[in-house]
Amino acid sequence: MRRFFYSFCVFCLIASCKQKEKPDTAIKYGSNNGKYQTIQGIKIYYEEYGGGMPLLLLHQGLGSIENLSGIIPELAKHFRVIAPDAPGHGRSEHADSLSGELLADYCSALIDSLGLDSAYVFGWSTGGNTALLLGANRPDKIKKIVSGASNTKSSGLTQEARDLLKEYTVEAVKEDKDWLAHYQSMNPQPEKWIKFWQDNQRMWAREIKVPGEKLSSITVPVLVIRGDRDLVSLEHSVEIFRSLKKGQLCIYPNAGHEMPDENGDELSRIAIDFLK
Repeated sequence: MRRFFYSFCVFCLIASCKQKEKPDTAIKYGSNNGKYQTIQGIKIYYEEYGGGMPLLLLHQGLGSIENLSGIIPELAKHFRVIAPDAPGHGRSEHADSLSGELLADYCSALIDSLGLDSAYVFGWSTGGNTALLLGANRPDKIKKIVSGASNTKSSGLTQEARDLLKEYTVEAVKEDKDWLAHYQSMNPQPEKWIKFWQDNQRMWAREIKVPGEKLSSITVPVLVIRGDRDLVSLEHSVEIFRSLKKGQLCIYPNAGHEMPDENGDELSRIAIDFLK
């Protein structure tokens, strides 16, 4: 069971151990004096870096702002990076449930509460799905989208990924005490960690993450980016690209689902070139 657990941790980019290996002088993204916005009755934690055009930066499922530490520094040289923790993730309070539409609704409300006239959005994995939904829902605000390692339907995952999801239960989570301790040390409602996993499992189980009509309705430029070794099938990424009115597709060599952490410089460069 532990083999499945650690494989799935790679899939979901839970990089808490890598965070601890960084020098003490490094910026501790995700624990760096952020702010809170109350949205639909719950406190959403976010951090800001840089200046210029706002860029909403959305982390992967099960993760938090800290999992995007590999791309925040370079992006902040060019944009006003606004990085929130999704409900129940990182330092944000829990919502009643989790779904793609709910995550997009919270991001939409954050844009309005911060008074942003317009913004770019860059999301990875679950954050990439949210970015697509946000682009479909808020054409008045979102001007460009980077959607990384996204899967608009569960059948778009490889068989390896689907097998890992089946093995990943609350009991499996309990086997990694380091991850659990780290999560509970950050989250303001640590006693809800089992609900957190169950909510994520229900979200993963949904076949449709981004309806086809939503995807085809996006009118702004979208960059679909992924590593060639991702746990989302290549055919599905191509399908997403072909459904977009103004899509671009980037397949990065020798990279997997953990690209923001392991290939952060290259990923940032590609995103900046597209957004600028």
